[in-house]
Amino acid sequence: MSDVRVIIQRDSERDERVVATGTTAADLFADDRTVIAARVAGELKDLSYAVQDGETVEPVEISSPDGLDILRHSTAHVMAQAVQELFPEAKLGIGPPVRDGFYYDFDVARPFTPEDLKAIEKRMQEIQKRGQKFSRRVVTDEAAREELADEPYKLELIGIKGSASTDDGANVEVGGGELTIYDNLDAKTGELCWKDLCRGPHLPTTRSIPAFKLMRNAAAYWRGSEKNPMLQRIYGTAWPSKDELKAHLDFLAEAEKRDHRRLGTELDLFSIPDEIGSGLAVFHPKGGIIRRVMEDYSRKRHEEEGYEFVYSPHATKGALFEKSGHLDWYAEGMYPPMQLDGGTDYYLKPMNCPMHNLIFDARGRSYRELPLRLFEFGTVYRYEKSGVVHGLTRARGFTQDDAHIYCTREQMAEELDRTLTFVLNLLRDYGLTDFYLELSTKDPEKFVGSDEVWEEATATLQQVAEKQGLPLVPDPGGAAFYGPKISVQCRDAIGRTWQMSTVQLDFNLPERFDLEYTAGDGSRRRPVMIHRALFGSIERFFAVLLEHYAGAMPPWLAPVQAVGIPIGDAHVDYLKDFAAEAKKKGLRVEVDASSDRMQKKIRTWQKQKVPFMIIVGDEDMAAGTVSFRYRDGSQENGVSRDAALAKLVDVVERRIQV
Repeated sequence: MSDVRVIIQRDSERDERVVATGTTAADLFADDRTVIAARVAGELKDLSYAVQDGETVEPVEISSPDGLDILRHSTAHVMAQAVQELFPEAKLGIGPPVRDGFYYDFDVARPFTPEDLKAIEKRMQEIQKRGQKFSRRVVTDEAAREELADEPYKLELIGIKGSASTDDGANVEVGGGELTIYDNLDAKTGELCWKDLCRGPHLPTTRSIPAFKLMRNAAAYWRGSEKNPMLQRIYGTAWPSKDELKAHLDFLAEAEKRDHRRLGTELDLFSIPDEIGSGLAVFHPKGGIIRRVMEDYSRKRHEEEGYEFVYSPHATKGALFEKSGHLDWYAEGMYPPMQLDGGTDYYLKPMNCPMHNLIFDARGRSYRELPLRLFEFGTVYRYEKSGVVHGLTRARGFTQDDAHIYCTREQMAEELDRTLTFVLNLLRDYGLTDFYLELSTKDPEKFVGSDEVWEEATATLQQVAEKQGLPLVPDPGGAAFYGPKISVQCRDAIGRTWQMSTVQLDFNLPERFDLEYTAGDGSRRRPVMIHRALFGSIERFFAVLLEHYAGAMPPWLAPVQAVGIPIGDAHVDYLKDFAAEAKKKGLRVEVDASSDRMQKKIRTWQKQKVPFMIIVGDEDMAAGTVSFRYRDGSQENGVSRDAALAKLVDVVERRIQV
């Protein structure tokens, strides 16, 4: 038996070994139980892979991003096996790993019930304990079709081998250059227990799955298209240890408490009525106050920063979006056209930028006017698929705080730097502080303009981003069709990441719209265009803040900043007089004059997460004072009325949390 030389790569360390022919990756890492797969020449491999002469082999640990994907995809296979053992008629769809978990789609006669999920999870636990071996097997297309003749969705996937998409998860099944089936084999007899079309890799055995839980089920169209059959999807999660699973479940419980949809109902802020339609929200009076304050402060800061306000209609002729390129690249995200004026197509606008270009082009422009910063709270409409619509964070109608800046090439870098600094500082004013930046570059299949222009725009954005001193993460292929962008990513109070503001550099739309300005030497030149949405959308930012603060908004944003709680009826007028003084100072103060007992009033307003309660009894009336009760239940007694009003004004003006 001849020997082979391999290099084991661990981070920056390289260890060359001579091993016997037939040595597997499992043999190389036998002393490390955290290693569940290997990377060979950049490709992930099962531990059963026999290493070849000259190969570089890297261990893949279960807690690494690739390791977690392998763990979760292996658990998805176990779930699918359990489903088919309990529901033999179930037809298999796709079961990819996703963020923090996995799912698998099934064609079954009826939707799964909570009781079904309990039974499936119990059967999964039995399969896990059996320690079935995941065994890879290469098959021809013809053999795969013969073996999977009773699985219509798998047959469809075989037909798209080589062109499978990452968007619908099909690449986890047929994303490689060859077809493979993974057999689940009995640990003792080697007998086939179950099989699935899959590119792998997988864990060595089902016993290698440390901790998992099924979460929920939902309906989902096959491969994400509304033209396809509706399947039943089961979601689950899997982790490298029981402690990590528990931490994740605790995190989800906290996130559920903060869910903006739940808080929107509990605090009477907004609703999404069925009569209006999915993804189309209405704001109630209290939510309207928060939104108005957000917008008013943003408007004030934009005015200070030299922006000019514009307004544009909600609908336009389709020719405008043909000119901008949106109908070529974005039509699937737009509402279908309305035919008016003798057959002319009109569209609800998904973007404001084409209309702002028309404003720029409405008359001749001089270099003396640049940079020209146009700003609009512009409502747009995007036809999001029903499966991705999610409260206010993924809506079909929403208002962007949208700005488009027109400047010269010479002004470009300085304007981008100024814009990004303004964006970050304004987000900080709303209480968000934990940021990193993401640089989205050209999608080679979906762009307009020359490579040279894209390279210049990308390099400029990178330089601007690096000046902020924040972590910069690449996002290859994530740019819009007209130019690269910087996205501000923000972590909230429980560590979740939200995409907030975007700053996009665009040489292409000014070209498509033939925008020009007169330069100092009298020549006609093309402006550079910067797209900038600071909140992203008012609705989404509203939801992010609501979840970040768990509904306990800082006083300057709270719909009710303080509520007067009289100990008895005799103290109501005193508090009403205090509230009237507060309102003259621009404060939002109410008095609870209901017949409820004081303690019930306190509980009621605690649930409403009001920042301050102003409690008054006989001693306060006699002394001209009030008592402050804070959200945490602590109390400050004997505060003079003037001092109390000054305190309220101060915390609002400084925009601090209490």
